[in-house]
Amino acid sequence: MLCYAGHFNIFVGDLSSEVTNAMLFACFSVYPSCSCSQKTLSTHLIHEPDCSHSRRPNVVEILEQRGLLGSLTSDSLRSACSDPNLPPLRVYCGFDPTAESLHLGNLLGIIVLSWFQRCGHKAAALVGGATGHVGYPSGKCLDMPELDPQTLERNTNAIAETVSQILGRNAINPSAALDGSFVVLDNYDWWKDFKLLDFFKEVGQFARVGVMMSKESVKMRLESEQRISYTVFSYQLLQGYDFLYLFKKEGVNVQIGGSDQWGNITTGTDLIRRILQTDGAYGLTFPLLLKSDGTKFGNSEEGALWLSPSMLSPYKFYQHFFSVPDADVVRFLKTLTFLSMEEIGELERKMQRPAEYVPNTAKQRLAEEVTRFVHGEEGL
Repeated sequence: MLCYAGHFNIFVGDLSSEVTNAMLFACFSVYPSCSCSQKTLSTHLIHEPDCSHSRRPNVVEILEQRGLLGSLTSDSLRSACSDPNLPPLRVYCGFDPTAESLHLGNLLGIIVLSWFQRCGHKAAALVGGATGHVGYPSGKCLDMPELDPQTLERNTNAIAETVSQILGRNAINPSAALDGSFVVLDNYDWWKDFKLLDFFKEVGQFARVGVMMSKESVKMRLESEQRISYTVFSYQLLQGYDFLYLFKKEGVNVQIGGSDQWGNITTGTDLIRRILQTDGAYGLTFPLLLKSDGTKFGNSEEGALWLSPSMLSPYKFYQHFFSVPDADVVRFLKTLTFLSMEEIGELERKMQRPAEYVPNTAKQRLAEEVTRFVHGEEGL
């Protein structure tokens, strides 16, 4: 049996000018204490002044403006995220412990979580300690291998620490009464004692095979020459149940993920609607991180761009962003930084006027902002 524990210190980062302006009319309500088991990887939660009748910045509109919005399960999320008569949303993103460090592809999930935080909502990161016992379906032909207990424990703890450091360092607390702003959970907490017959009774009878077969991840496998295992086919139910559990036990009502997670996210919202006979669960996806030529952004000649400084130095991390093509730099400033749209627009205008533009200024700003977000001031 694995055992994970620990708390992580939180540090307040500088506010972006976009959110600083928004906070002139938005403040946040108290985040009630979260009930977590001993094995839960968690921080303490922020206790902020109750200003529930103040209108929060509309995080969905902000994400859309910055190119960080893919699909929504319901347009009602647009109003729910800023309605002063509704409590803050509780939003989660899942991270698979397939390696000892997260990589650049995971960074968008952390950035979107941070945007929700900055707009007055509550963030949760879910590490897949349970699903790591059986492996993960991937977009590639072969499934990810099952992890041994020691590797799984090491990866889970390392990822939890990385997410905690990034979100904690960039947390916003207008009252300065800071003792945490998010929670990091491990789904092994609720899966370790869940018996198969109970799963069939509580979840299986509500799953529709036709709907499961129509998911893109399943259709791709069926149309390829590769086999599809029962594990891959049923993985959507495992992830869907995570959302159901968090909705019911922790009050989490939004799941976010990359566009390739749409099928798994909608499985969760469907289970919540069928089993609990209630609405109010939302899904949101963000586009994958691609370069202007359509290829994946995030790999270097030396391999994956890891977020952990023990696997990739902050210097090399910085250099990768400093070397992005000019065609991508403005778009990445919008998606990967918290600079105001006004400041990004000004940089873009200067780039279009060579006589006024100092070469590489925008690239330098991109590299500084992303490195600071991931590694802190000490990473520069």
